[in-house]
Amino acid sequence: SDAIISTCCHTVNLLIQKYYPEVISNMAPVISPMQTHCRDLKLRHGDIKTVFIGPCISKKAEAEMESCSKDVDCVLTFEELSMWMEEENIQFEPACETTEPFLARMFPTTGGILKTMATEHPGYTYIAIDGLDKCISAINDIKQGNLHKCFIEMSACQGSCVNGPAMDQECRFPIRDYIAVSDFSGKENLVLEPSRMKDLCTKFTPMASQIIHIPDPAIQDILRKMGKTKPEQELNCGSCGYNTCRDKARAIIDNKADLTMCLPYLKEKAESFSDTIISHTPNAILVVNENFEVQLANESACELLNIKSQSEILGDNVVRVLDPAPFVNAYRNGRDTFSKKEYLAEYKKYVEQTVIYDKNYHIIICIMRDVTTETLQFQNRHELSRKTIEITDKVVEKQMRTVQEIASLLGETTAETKVALTKLKESLYD
Repeated sequence: SDAIISTCCHTVNLLIQKYYPEVISNMAPVISPMQTHCRDLKLRHGDIKTVFIGPCISKKAEAEMESCSKDVDCVLTFEELSMWMEEENIQFEPACETTEPFLARMFPTTGGILKTMATEHPGYTYIAIDGLDKCISAINDIKQGNLHKCFIEMSACQGSCVNGPAMDQECRFPIRDYIAVSDFSGKENLVLEPSRMKDLCTKFTPMASQIIHIPDPAIQDILRKMGKTKPEQELNCGSCGYNTCRDKARAIIDNKADLTMCLPYLKEKAESFSDTIISHTPNAILVVNENFEVQLANESACELLNIKSQSEILGDNVVRVLDPAPFVNAYRNGRDTFSKKEYLAEYKKYVEQTVIYDKNYHIIICIMRDVTTETLQFQNRHELSRKTIEITDKVVEKQMRTVQEIASLLGETTAETKVALTKLKESLYD
């Protein structure tokens, strides 16, 4: 009367053995198709090595189990095979498709197990589910005793094995993949010689999940660091891969995750960080939309433009507070302005203005650095230098005049002396 869970998917097997040991008795006690196939090959062909190739990562863990390692020698994923072939520069030539259309080819699709097995047990319902969430929901139903007399084919991957994780990304086409498998399959079973395998049974036992008890204060401390100080802030969005924020906090304490794996936390942190920078930067920041309407003005902008708060100008045209020409040039002509010095006559301020148009967000950003003090200091120094030069020129000019006057006086005196001495000389000759 119990529900029976298929044991083909090793991920589902591990899920039950680690986290739902109460339903182990509901697991079909048989080895997986991979192990069955490899064991049969070794019995048929003797001393050979078996390699399983597929899209499943869990098969690697299954092959390492003591009960399976003798049958399966190696597991490769499709990704690993593709990389290996590429490294060895091996390319397959297109070949004629000579595969036989047997029913077993439907096996890796959702419901494929049911299609390849007898489903005629009276009173039993046969169900196929895929995706981890659905599997967990069904397991919980079985655990609570809500399901009876049913056989459930469980696949952890959405779409079953044909949509497994370890295959080339460019080869993922769920619908086309299913159609391709369906086209290659048929309605008849593959006829083989009887296998020499006598026992396909196995026993599933609970496995340690390594879940440690973590006190609530420690969880609360991690939640606080994630910015979740109230229950309503625990969104349980699942974007980090954990079902709840508390599960995520436990994983962080257990060194299996970190704070940055929380998308809402990162978003809030980035927004808070940006808001802090914009609010407290000494540069004035003004943001307008493509209609030149003010969308944001930080504290420095309000101070520069003599505005009490940004609410006074939000939604107003930028022409109310600034010359719109740089904004128009940036938006319509693609001419961004970088560190251009402007004099805002209305506010008696000098600024270095940068105006940039962001096409992605349809906004025009204006950043202004108040350079009034340094500009006035420069102008004062320039004026002082000019006056100093003027005074110096006047002093030099005056000195030159004085020298010229002295030279003129000395010249006249010398000339008179020369005339007198000449006359004296002439009188002596006489």
